[in-house]
Amino acid sequence: QVQLVESEGGSVQAGGSLTLSCVATGRTSSLSRIAWFRRAPGKEREFVAVIIRSTSDTYYADSVTGRFTISGDNAKNTVWLQMNSLKPEDTAVYYCAADMARVGAYNYWGRGTQVTVSS
Repeated sequence: QVQLVESEGGSVQAGGSLTLSCVATGRTSSLSRIAWFRRAPGKEREFVAVIIRSTSDTYYADSVTGRFTISGDNAKNTVWLQMNSLKPEDTAVYYCAADMARVGAYNYWGRGTQVTVSS
């Protein structure tokens, strides 16, 4: 069993920056991937970024490439999402998610945190 807790989000103006964190507790030794998803008002949940714990490889959605950076500290079981050059369309509830090795599905989710970008 794994629990994920996101940091509090916030409100920023367009062009600003914000960093989110996600801390995993519980049975964390076999965590494989930790990702960020988001859900904007009236839209479906979408993938944002992911980091592979064993290799530190990262992948991003096209909509955030070049603006967002995902990073992690395995010893602290923590990942961050650094968001720069924020746009109003980035407004959403952001969720961190994790899966275990050889599972291939995000079975653990945080409760979500609100990010609002004003123009």
